[in-house]
Amino acid sequence: MSKQAFTPAMGRFLPTRFYDSVAALMRERLWRGLVAMHVAPRSGEVVIDVGCGTGSLALLLHHAQPGARIIGVDPDPEVLTRARRKADDAGAELEWRAGLGDALAEVVGESSADAVVSSLVLHQCPMEIKRAVLASMFAALRSGGRLVIADYGRQRTRLMRTAFRVVQLADGKQDTQPNADGILPQLISEAGFHDVREAEVVPTISGSISIYTARRD
Repeated sequence: MSKQAFTPAMGRFLPTRFYDSVAALMRERLWRGLVAMHVAPRSGEVVIDVGCGTGSLALLLHHAQPGARIIGVDPDPEVLTRARRKADDAGAELEWRAGLGDALAEVVGESSADAVVSSLVLHQCPMEIKRAVLASMFAALRSGGRLVIADYGRQRTRLMRTAFRVVQLADGKQDTQPNADGILPQLISEAGFHDVREAEVVPTISGSISIYTARRD
């Protein structure tokens, strides 16, 4: 994936500087808190946040376990600037690296992480990039490492399917529809992960966000 291929955090509608305000309307505190609960970082562990955006999840993971090494990876220099500023304002020491989700071996190294997390990234990617990102996450994890993904999953009700149309207008139907059809568990399994499950489903004003967990043997 080229550096020009990624979809900005706010899709085609709004500049990145509005991301945090919009995310707050999408029950962000609830589902990010659930992600942190499922990651359950331990002191000394390395946790990689793929597509870290403005750093909200990475900061939450740091506060959950200050002894863990949290690395945020994102291809967008603008959001990384905002993430660094946010961490500095909070007095938190995190690492920020510019890179693409399908090239984690180049950015952080193979078998380097105890946990990999990602939020609201895969629904924006074409199918081949979804697969490539998941394969890259698998390669970045150590044996026994865990994966936690929060993203738009199967939209099970008419209300959620209707709400999800806003996301499809922003990010394009071709890339987002597989998520709405419930493809992610299959893709995660195909990448080599085991114990794949949809652990949580959180309805929001833009469709339901699912939290998926899995492990690398």
